Amino acid sequence: MALVRMALTNYRCFAQRVDVPLSPVTVILGRNNSGKSALSRTPMVLGTGIHTDAPSPLDLDELSEDVLESFTELIYGNRPHGSITVELDFASGDQSPLKITATIQNIDEFRTQVVSSAAIQTPEGEAVLIWEPKEPPETLEYTIEYSGKSFTGIAVSFQGILPLMINEGEETQELASFLREASNLIRASFPTVRYFGPFRDRPHRRYRLPARMPAEVGIGGENAAGILASDLERHQGRLIEQVNTDLSENVPGWRLDVVERGGMYSLVLKSVTDDSLSVNLADAGTGVAQVLPIFVQRATDSLNPPTRPVLEIIEQPELHLHPAAHGALADLYLSAAQHTKVRFIVETHSETFLLRLRRRIAEGVPPEMVAMYFVDHDGQTSQVRPIKIDQDGNLDFWPAGVFSEDYAETRALAAAQMERRAPSAN
Repeated sequence: MALVRMALTNYRCFAQRVDVPLSPVTVILGRNNSGKSALSRTPMVLGTGIHTDAPSPLDLDELSEDVLESFTELIYGNRPHGSITVELDFASGDQSPLKITATIQNIDEFRTQVVSSAAIQTPEGEAVLIWEPKEPPETLEYTIEYSGKSFTGIAVSFQGILPLMINEGEETQELASFLREASNLIRASFPTVRYFGPFRDRPHRRYRLPARMPAEVGIGGENAAGILASDLERHQGRLIEQVNTDLSENVPGWRLDVVERGGMYSLVLKSVTDDSLSVNLADAGTGVAQVLPIFVQRATDSLNPPTRPVLEIIEQPELHLHPAAHGALADLYLSAAQHTKVRFIVETHSETFLLRLRRRIAEGVPPEMVAMYFVDHDGQTSQVRPIKIDQDGNLDFWPAGVFSEDYAETRALAAAQMERRAPSAN
């Protein structure tokens, strides 16, 4: 199963319902402060309502304060008595339906939230739950429609947004079994979510060998050096060789190495033509240090493919890189999406990144491999507009003024030059 669509209503800066089908590589575009990050980080937030045994609909304690501080921040306008609605669709090879829709209501006076309505659809059927409010909301009771029958006063407990019946009798045994199996299926189908932020750790001169090899580079790439050092000591440097293969197009003439001195490890760049020439990564260009965690994660997934679905969120992968290297990043994500169980949501400001994706589609990559969305804000609310790509790499829509800055600056430069050369009016 793969997460193939999410829809949101009254969520953060999106007042109206936004529908976002997801492809193996989903690209989010938009101007600053338009709502791009709010949209791209959504699976990370919703994952706290799936991979949890907490009774609250969203276990926001699992997130750092940099991502979110309170549930009311998720409600459009931060309304204390508001709610949000989320929809998640999954698809398998045989296209069997699997879907959950949940409305999460904030109850400000009790500082809590409840699932006020939910609908779960699986290949085995569909159940719709409607909350029967009581004060205080300690035991949640619902009216449930299932298999043509209506059940009232059904006590339900939740693990996140996934329902489980508290008590089951002879008449509700089939319903209880359905809810249990449906919740387990959704939990198994929702991907592991990784988040790779735009602010990455500065490299250190020396690192200690970690007790165990980290599986992920971390939000700021903080585990990348530990992964490489562990790989050198425990796996004969296979990972470093893969990283160097991927890195060669971005840093020609140099290769990465891990050097051990006195039980500590350093990351260095060595010249491919002169072994005596090396530079500690702490002294190298910012762009190399910023992009290294991306290549380490891709190499890790290539050599040790994830056994279950992964959704990786990346904000500005091109940060501090020369535009000439942006296209190689696009190729890296396309290749990873094609050959591993990792899917991507990429928030980018790079025109070159997008052009490379379009070029690869024109060269034969199926258009459905890539989804593209433009997020815009009108001063009150944000909207999400899909940008369709055909098999020739052409787009059906392009927002005015986006990536037109070079052209505008060139026109302004030409106008200034003409004005300076024009003969005086006198």
